[in-house]
Amino acid sequence: MATLPNPLPKLAADPSGSSLGLVLPPGSLIDVTDEGPSDEPLLWRADGPAGPGDYDTLQVARRTAGLLPVLVDVGGDQGGLADWQLMPDEVSYPGDHDAEEVLEEFWEECAADELFGEQATDAEEDETISPYGPEWPGLAPATSTERESAVDPDARAAEIADSLTESGSWLKEPRLALVPARRSADIPAAIGWSGAVNYEGDVARLCAVLRSWEDRFGIRVVALTFDQLVLSVAAPPTTQAEAEAVAAEHFAFCPDNITQGHHETLRAYAQQEVLNQQVWSFWWD
Repeated sequence: MATLPNPLPKLAADPSGSSLGLVLPPGSLIDVTDEGPSDEPLLWRADGPAGPGDYDTLQVARRTAGLLPVLVDVGGDQGGLADWQLMPDEVSYPGDHDAEEVLEEFWEECAADELFGEQATDAEEDETISPYGPEWPGLAPATSTERESAVDPDARAAEIADSLTESGSWLKEPRLALVPARRSADIPAAIGWSGAVNYEGDVARLCAVLRSWEDRFGIRVVALTFDQLVLSVAAPPTTQAEAEAVAAEHFAFCPDNITQGHHETLRAYAQQEVLNQQVWSFWWD
């Protein structure tokens, strides 16, 4: 994967981050991968639990050091980051992939082959992904960032991060982390996150889609667990038709959200999980 210069090694001699224009709480540099220690640290992770305001405080790291904030949950069943099976050496560069080509390929595998079978025709329809059929429907149109419902993407990310650090959140032990990455969408690729490896072995292909969602809907990668990805959404769809078009992309990106989730159809998923929703989350079996 093509990478930027990694500023994290500076934190080994300067844990406070002052040389990078930061004021960091006590933390640790993480270099553990599925193949052993990496040549350079993959991320910095705070030693203590994250609290409201912490994510927003470290957004300055984007401008001063090229480090992007994200919450990592170290309290799940898989334990800490050392058990996450990070695989940075298996990752390509997100910019080398076209988001629509990736989604179309996934759609053909999941919709055309699995739901309809090899003899699928355009006239066939499966209620799971209705109103769509085996043919890839194309990318959903961008949601206008000028709508009243749209906010600054980084401000929305801070709001969602705060909600995930509050008592009662479904995250068990969120810690603040900093990752060297070009843009928020690239965070999973930058650390070699393998949460979707049973579905896609090169997470950069998924990050190409995240880049497209960043451009069209103002998403930010706000949190990662061992196998779950959580996004904030600054400009979510505001009509059912728009939501269904986005839900089709979600199905291609992570079919488990629908086929193994609480919603048995794309239409129901669109209405309850996409329409006007400020958070999108994905989990791969």
